[in-house]
Amino acid sequence: MSAEFDLIAAIRTRAAALEAERSDVVLGIGDDAALLAPPPGRHLAVATDTLNRGVHFADDAAPADIGWKALAVNLSDLAAMGAEPAWCTLSLSLPEGDAAARAAFVDGFADGFLELAARHRVALVGGDTTRGPLSVCVTVIGLVEPGWALRRDAARVDDEIWVTGTLGDAGAALALDGVEGYRDFAVRRIDGADADPAVASARLSERLRRPQPRVAAGRALRGLARAGIDVSDGLLADLGHICAASGVGAGLDAAALPASRALAAACADDARRALQLGGGDDYELCFTAPARQRDPIARSLAASGTPAQVIGRIEAEPGVRVRLPDGALWTPPRRGYQHFG
Repeated sequence: MSAEFDLIAAIRTRAAALEAERSDVVLGIGDDAALLAPPPGRHLAVATDTLNRGVHFADDAAPADIGWKALAVNLSDLAAMGAEPAWCTLSLSLPEGDAAARAAFVDGFADGFLELAARHRVALVGGDTTRGPLSVCVTVIGLVEPGWALRRDAARVDDEIWVTGTLGDAGAALALDGVEGYRDFAVRRIDGADADPAVASARLSERLRRPQPRVAAGRALRGLARAGIDVSDGLLADLGHICAASGVGAGLDAAALPASRALAAACADDARRALQLGGGDDYELCFTAPARQRDPIARSLAASGTPAQVIGRIEAEPGVRVRLPDGALWTPPRRGYQHFG
C-alpha cells in the first residue's frame, strides 16, 4: 500500500466511530464519492475554509490545535446560518519528509479534529491527501429548515445588533506573539494588576488556538433573529458584509462591546476597542433582530449556555460607525483582516 493510502486508512480508522453513529451516511470514506441521505424537508448548508501554514497557523502550532481549528472555523459558518452540522470532508496537503513524522502529524491532527467532530456529531465522509505545502481544506455540510436560515441580506433598519461571547482575545494573543499585522496593536504584557498573568495569557492563547463554534447559539436563534454572520475577519469587516448585503448601515456602541478580563488586563481602552472591532479570529456570532425579540433571544441563548448582548442598531445610512460614550465617532486603526490587503 502507498504512503498516501496508508494515511487515508489511518484517518478512516479514527473516523469510523463517528460515521457509524449517523444513519444518514450511506457510504463514507473509501470510494470515489460519499453517499449521503439528507432527511426530507431540510435544506443543505455547505461551507468550505482553507487553512495554510504561515497564514492561519504558525509553523510550530500543535497538530491537534490545527485539526481542531480547521473544523471549528467551518462549523462557525454553519452556526452563523442556524444550521445543524452533519457531515464533513477533509483535504490535507502534506510536505515531503520523514514518513514517521508525517504519520505523527496526521495522528495528532486527527486528535483535535475528531474531538471537535464528536462534540457536534459530525461524520467525516471523505476527502483527499496530496503532497505540497502544509494546507488543510475542510468542507462541512449541515441541515437547516426551509426559511429559517440566518442570511446576510435580511437585516432591517432599527434591528438591534447582537454579538455572542467576548471579542478581541485571539487578536490580543497574536499581538502578544508579535505576529506580523498585529505588532502595531498596543498590547502590553499582562502585569497581574487586573488578572493573574499566567491565567490571562493562557485564556487569550486558548481563544486563538481552539475557538468554540457557536453551533447551539445558531440553532437557538432560528425564527428569532434575522441576519447573521460569524466574526472571523473582525467585527467591523463582518458586520459590514451584513450591511452591504442588506443595503443598510450600522451604529455600534463602543461601551457595549464585550471584553474578557484577560483582554482588559492586556489593553488600554483604545487598543482593546481596536482588537474587538478589527482583530479577527473571534468566531463569535454577530446577528440582528427586531427589538421586540430581545427577551425571547436572551432566554433562548441562556438556555443554550451562550452569553450575548446588544451592541448597536441597524441604521439607514450606509457604513458602520462606532460611537464613544460621549457620542463622538471613533475611527479604528483597521477594520479587519484582509488576505490580499
